[in-house]
Amino acid sequence: MLPADAAHAAECLSGLGISDQSWLGAVVANTGGLLLDHGWLRVLGSGAPGLPDVLADADRQSAYLPVGHDVLGGQFVWTPNDSGRPTIHYFGPDALEWRDLELGYAEWLAAMLGGSLDGFYETLRWPGWAEEVSACRPDQGIHTFPPPWSVQGKDLATVSRKVIPMTELVSFHEDTARQLASGSANT
Repeated sequence: MLPADAAHAAECLSGLGISDQSWLGAVVANTGGLLLDHGWLRVLGSGAPGLPDVLADADRQSAYLPVGHDVLGGQFVWTPNDSGRPTIHYFGPDALEWRDLELGYAEWLAAMLGGSLDGFYETLRWPGWAEEVSACRPDQGIHTFPPPWSVQGKDLATVSRKVIPMTELVSFHEDTARQLASGSANT
């Protein structure tokens, strides 16, 4: 648990329009963020060195609220699903598309804290991952080559891995997804 700055936490709560009585509000009010499973998953709170606050990349018009990311550049956002219910969506580096996990924020966080990470990331881990991940700062991720969405990159035990800034890693996955989508639209 990363420490929260009380004044900034209050600003975040105000910006979200919530109290500390909800799960999201409690995380924002009481933490700068959470580093789970050796830092594999970074849950956003009110911000800490190397970890943005939950409002940093929020889009109020689309009700898109980033709530976490993983060491491989996967992203978790809380946004309305097709029926209008806010649920957690995941953009994974292995699929390069958004997937509705059909969980509210509290359900998602309870699952992540309760031990669901091993199953969720079963195909994205390699022998010795914990030591590599523990060495990363919250603003860093692990870039793999070939990437996990490619046929050659499916076995992360056999790829090259390099620590890079998280912003670069997320941009790489987003740009690749856009390029692949525009390429398939042109064929």
